[in-house]
Amino acid sequence: MSIRRVWLLCWLCLLCASFAAGAATAVPSWGAPQSSAVDTPPEALKPGAWIWAGDDPALGPMVMVVSLDEQRGYVYRNGLRIAVTTVSTGKPGHATPTGVFTILQKDRDHHSNKYNNAAMPYQERLTWDGVALHAGGLPGYPESHGCVHLPTEFARRLFGATTLGMTVVIAEDGHASADAVHPGLLAPVDPTSGASIAALPLDDGQPWRWTADDATTGPLSLVLSRSDQRLIALADGREVGRARIVVPPSTAPRGTHVYVMGAGTLPVHVDGVPDGELPQWQSIAVPGREADAGQTLDPALLAGVQVPPGFVERVLPRLRPGTVLVATDAHVLPETTGRGQRVLDALPPEH
Repeated sequence: MSIRRVWLLCWLCLLCASFAAGAATAVPSWGAPQSSAVDTPPEALKPGAWIWAGDDPALGPMVMVVSLDEQRGYVYRNGLRIAVTTVSTGKPGHATPTGVFTILQKDRDHHSNKYNNAAMPYQERLTWDGVALHAGGLPGYPESHGCVHLPTEFARRLFGATTLGMTVVIAEDGHASADAVHPGLLAPVDPTSGASIAALPLDDGQPWRWTADDATTGPLSLVLSRSDQRLIALADGREVGRARIVVPPSTAPRGTHVYVMGAGTLPVHVDGVPDGELPQWQSIAVPGREADAGQTLDPALLAGVQVPPGFVERVLPRLRPGTVLVATDAHVLPETTGRGQRVLDALPPEH
């Protein structure tokens, strides 16, 4: 056999070995490759499905709540839910612990030291004895060895958004409040401590409430619920004010509408706001509503909106370009939050 032929055979053997090694170490991918539409109710998500409505770290602190009962995870930014995902937690004999945790370590390409070098992409460690968030199998029921399995693409986005020390609450019926076990549109826990937050309704006849003080310095996020006729302000990851409002019937399209504040103003009359001083809002694209990107909020939709003047006086000085407004027909009152709540929903439809 010629030296050239021997060399060629050796080269082919090395090439085949390289392909075999690559196949053996290939990292699997789990779950849906892209987000479901933001109008999808969380309980309608099939195993492996998820929603990511967008994120901006400048808006405020992040917290994640994992419901063992629902087998879903919820992510909040500045007190407002921005994402939800199906998960798979610990199977019998390997129960996922409940409680308040922080992200201790992050490893994009982690492999298990316990379970045959199994791939655990986008690992975010919650305990030093092995419990973590990471991409993994999602059969629709608890099947992990204690970790919280996530869809791969969701895990990638979460990995990029989180920071070391971020709070993660794992809740189960009997070990946490009902709001944490069945999270709604607004964060049920404090982003710093993980303690439950009780969202108090306005007293009978009380037009508005403002609880922010000088220590509340973070940017505002605003949620308008037409169903409940409420406007809620969030800062530093929790509610700082709410008001009774009146939003007249409109012909606005159903579906998700999320707005970001621009630098301009609109010459529109809203009770308590001088003409020409109302901030201008532009739509941002969210899954299922990509065509909304860049559209300016129609001034006609704002005409006739009634907001208590005292509440407006508190809110206006805190608004900055980049402030997010979510307009929704979903409920935000405590007695109506829980199952069936949507991540981000519609700007008011007609009755």
